[in-house]
Amino acid sequence: MPKASAVWLVENTALTFMQIADFCGLHILEIQAIADEEVAVGMQGLDPVANGQITKEEIARCEEDPSAKLTLIKSDIPQPSARGKNPRYTPLSKRQDKPDGIAWLLRHYPDLTDATISRLIGTTKPTINAIRDRSHWNSPNLKPRSPVELGLCKHEDLRIALEKMQRAAQRKAAKENKGKIPAAAATPSEAEAAPSADPLSTAGSDNSLLTPSE
Repeated sequence: MPKASAVWLVENTALTFMQIADFCGLHILEIQAIADEEVAVGMQGLDPVANGQITKEEIARCEEDPSAKLTLIKSDIPQPSARGKNPRYTPLSKRQDKPDGIAWLLRHYPDLTDATISRLIGTTKPTINAIRDRSHWNSPNLKPRSPVELGLCKHEDLRIALEKMQRAAQRKAAKENKGKIPAAAATPSEAEAAPSADPLSTAGSDNSLLTPSE
């Protein structure tokens, strides 16, 4: 608590109001008001020395030099490293819907990788495999439903995943067909000449479920 530390420094040191204000992150007028007992009346001061924020030597140094600024003690305790992307958190109330969302993706987009489904819904590969081979404990009761409708993932996230799947399939097909037909003899088929369809348009009658209701 910055104000409690300011109270202690005002009462127990000869530091200037500006030095205390800089150290505590307060305005100099707030420090003046504390000294005049206009604010923080009755507040228990918090000793920053006992708290490990600063040393007595540092206070003494700044008391001798009013232009000096107090420096916090650098902690030797290792700081926690930044965590990378964690699995998507799903509220407890929606976790029971995950198998239905997984079943929907496996039915409509069997080419989606397990890693992609896991990332979209926040599930595990063993669960995906169990639903795929119908060994999941609740398989008889599963009702494939759009994960977007269930609130398990965003429409945009699903669209991006499907576009990546489509590009991967095109690269694979191009690699397999490379060299089979001479370039001069190759003619585009009707399917190749047609414009690419929206990857979500292949979901059939369930496509309307992709768009969350407003």
